Amino acid sequence: MTICAYATFDDRNGDDDERDLALEAWREAGIVGRVERWDDPAVDWSGYDAVVVRSVWDYILRREEFLAWARAVESVTRLLNPYSVLETNTDKTYLRDLDVPVVPTHWSSQDLPDWPEYVVKPAISGGARDTSRTSDRGEARTLAASLEAAGRTPMIQPYLDMVESEGEISLLYFNRRFSHAVRRNPMLAHGMNHEDNARAQLRSPAPDQVELAEKVLAAVPTPLLYARIDLVRLFDGTPAVMEVELTEPYLYLSHEPRAAANLARALGELVRR
Repeated sequence: MTICAYATFDDRNGDDDERDLALEAWREAGIVGRVERWDDPAVDWSGYDAVVVRSVWDYILRREEFLAWARAVESVTRLLNPYSVLETNTDKTYLRDLDVPVVPTHWSSQDLPDWPEYVVKPAISGGARDTSRTSDRGEARTLAASLEAAGRTPMIQPYLDMVESEGEISLLYFNRRFSHAVRRNPMLAHGMNHEDNARAQLRSPAPDQVELAEKVLAAVPTPLLYARIDLVRLFDGTPAVMEVELTEPYLYLSHEPRAAANLARALGELVRR
């Protein structure tokens, strides 16, 4: 019998609406899934064939503690995704090292480029937390400087109008196999609310988007249970990476009928190999 932990956080509000879909698909694939809070000191992680990092959405407030936990878990069982991936991916400065087109990013409050609009956020963040959009260059500089003063690395990017027309597209891969893609609503578009942000529509990615996503995946040498590659088109139409989500991404399992089964199949392949 294969037993895997579904690692989550102290989710008192029940925000993880993908959990039941995933666990049912695991069960149908012959995998027993048990929900565990990642920071519960009473859990014996060595008793699991694998620990799957899922809705650990509070890690951004406790990154060092989270990484220490991940390192400890990986010393006693299989961790998916692996510790080395989590360590790199939880700080968005990894974008500096990608050898592919990336959304232009400035990493300091000094010498900001002259862009029509700016998006300012910290390098360690999630769900648009502490993220601002402004057309005022001085305000963007002030926002970035306040992050620096708090010991955080700022990211300053141009706001790309294409996210409101073509949208952001997320390509989902399980064990490096393409599962599905969705067009996501832009989180910083004027008039958007939380419910709008959660909506997405299935999309067939264009060939240049698939080529870019798979080039990104090819650069990661370790096993990957899941990967979500978020892309957007630049002003000239070139697809570029917005984020590479390898830690705790929303997987849009309910949007594609086969998605949960695809995830379960990938888990079985990695744990039983």
